[in-house]
Amino acid sequence: MTTEVRSLREFKMPDVGEGLTEAEILSWYVKPGDTVTDGQVVCEVETAKAAVELPIPFNGVVEQLFFPAGATVDVGTVIISVAVAGEAGAAPAAPAAPVAAPAEAEPARREVLVGYGPRTGGTQRRARRTTTTTVVAPAPAVPAPAPVPAPAPAAVAAPVVPEQPVGDRPLAKPPVRKLAKDLGVDLRAVTPTGPDGVVTREDVHAYASAAAAAAVAPVAPEASAAEPVEAPVAAPVAVPGVTAGDVRVPIKGVRKATAQAMVASAFTAPHVTEFVQVDVTRTMKFVRRLKESGELGRDIRVSPLLLVAKALLTAIKRHPEINAQWDEAAQEIVIRGQVNLGIAAATPRGLIVPNIKDAGGKTLSGLAASLGELIDTARLGKTSPSDMQGGTVTITNVGVFGVDTGTPILNPGEAAILAFGAVRDLPWVHKGKVVPRQVTTLALSFDHRLVDGELGSKVLADVAALLERPKRLITWG
Repeated sequence: MTTEVRSLREFKMPDVGEGLTEAEILSWYVKPGDTVTDGQVVCEVETAKAAVELPIPFNGVVEQLFFPAGATVDVGTVIISVAVAGEAGAAPAAPAAPVAAPAEAEPARREVLVGYGPRTGGTQRRARRTTTTTVVAPAPAVPAPAPVPAPAPAAVAAPVVPEQPVGDRPLAKPPVRKLAKDLGVDLRAVTPTGPDGVVTREDVHAYASAAAAAAVAPVAPEASAAEPVEAPVAAPVAVPGVTAGDVRVPIKGVRKATAQAMVASAFTAPHVTEFVQVDVTRTMKFVRRLKESGELGRDIRVSPLLLVAKALLTAIKRHPEINAQWDEAAQEIVIRGQVNLGIAAATPRGLIVPNIKDAGGKTLSGLAASLGELIDTARLGKTSPSDMQGGTVTITNVGVFGVDTGTPILNPGEAAILAFGAVRDLPWVHKGKVVPRQVTTLALSFDHRLVDGELGSKVLADVAALLERPKRLITWG
């Protein structure tokens, strides 16, 4: 009798960006037993750059999902296995060994935690200690079969995490160890839930929360069920780093990448910011005219941001030296051949800066279409990593939040960023009279290593002049 031969194929977390090391699984679109086809999207993941959907590269039946939604997975780790049908044979194939974890599917690749070395062979979970750190006032002493360490004096602000022998160190990554130290948690007392017995951030938070709850509860000495003992109510003792009502949000994905990029930019490029107030009454009238006439095309979104973008691109055409990059390795200033205009967008997952490729070569209608598509894609969380690579200059529209202006931090690798503030009705001297006009404040931050004050001032002044009299967009462009 012939039977169908089925083999397991494994799909690993790919590097969907450039040099990314991990991604978080946002949601699964399949479950074990589902039939999948080549190219079918099976899950959505979030990297440090964007949220993307992953298609499966073969046909078959889902055998196992190795990680739940919400898990952060290293690039190259198996996330799903699929049973693939093969050719018919005279005898059934030997049953496949069950796959318990990505590491067993690829024994040659083992996760290496800092401070350990490659681990080989099977994994044994260390026997958990029963000693815990007391964080409340001590109850009356009772006889015990083993001596108990004396509690810390009340004057000590935080319990001290004891030194741990190297051979008995719980498995945890360095950020988790730091978190435990900050919270005063002994990792040896924490029950690990991560793969191979690794203590996770969630384990530490759970232990700290339990300790905080115990700190305000009455404590009784040990007694048998037949002889209950009433215990005095212990005075609550504050647990360092944990207070009632605290909400902790893990720093990962887009927010983590943004934080790292902003710190790197702030401490690498010497920032200079200049400001100018602009009468944009004519620009606002021009925007209304374009909306009403539809001359840029049907379904094209027209906003003041569109004219700010066009004004900046026109100013860059007049002063191309500001569209540049500092090459530290070569000790050169690279003046970019095209303008990839980044637009800072606030999304539920954090701030991202997708860019319009070769924005300087687009007409006003083409720029409007690209800008609308970029904003819609960002709001849906579908911005691809390629859309956020290669930016040369950025606009951040803080005016939508009712903010007048700010001192924006450069996007890494770029020489300038323009902040567009709120448009307000203000008293303004116009044709010799004080009248109400629509006024905004622009702020231009630039890298002073390659943009001096003169160049930065000229660019900002040109943008202001173009917005004050938008007809110059036609003559200057």
